[in-house]
Amino acid sequence: EVQLVESGGGLVQPGGSLRLSCAASGFTFSIYRMNWVRQAPGKGLEWVSTIYSDARRTSYADSVKGRFTISRDNAKNTLYLQMNSLKPEDTAVYYCQHHSTGTKGQGTQVTVSS
Repeated sequence: EVQLVESGGGLVQPGGSLRLSCAASGFTFSIYRMNWVRQAPGKGLEWVSTIYSDARRTSYADSVKGRFTISRDNAKNTLYLQMNSLKPEDTAVYYCQHHSTGTKGQGTQVTVSS
């Protein structure tokens, strides 16, 4: 059973940084593409970023390109999202997602506010 547990969210001022983590278990993490997605209050789920199993290929939504960096440590079964230059519009619940099954974790809240 795919299990994903996100952490690292919190309240940060505009321009600040946060690093999200996602601990994966129940599947062979190293062979699957993984996503970060987010859901802002009152809005639908938005794709943020994807990383391939080899950790070399990544893609980003235009809204976060140049500010966010996705990475993974296959030895630790952990996915990361480094978020810099945060904006109020980045406020959302962030989820890591198994690319093939669509399974998400419980999410971690990120709030960007002064």
